[in-house]
Amino acid sequence: MTTLINLISRFWQSITLIVLTLITVASLFPAEHLPEVPGTDKTHHFISYCALMFPAAIRKPKYWFALAIFFIVWSGLIELIQPYVNRYGEWLDMLANMGGVILAIVIAQAVHWYIALQKA
Repeated sequence: MTTLINLISRFWQSITLIVLTLITVASLFPAEHLPEVPGTDKTHHFISYCALMFPAAIRKPKYWFALAIFFIVWSGLIELIQPYVNRYGEWLDMLANMGGVILAIVIAQAVHWYIALQKA
């Protein structure tokens, strides 16, 4: 587990940019019918933004909290733009995104505590 955390911590910027790009493209790609995938739309939003925030929350650069706020604002901007690209913007999606960001912070903190306990 520590090796995976070290890998995420080392490449957190690249991972974050890739996930942010994937979320943005998937959210703004015009589609008449969204593909059928298991789970609900809100679950997908929640998991996506949790994956987006997790690398930064693990690394905790000095501006990690600003990144969390940026990701939440970004998700709101995407919801505002979606009606212009043949998609539906929903504020509940933004709440799911915010929940994902918060959960990533909580999970990352739990991982740090767990690692500290293992070293003690």
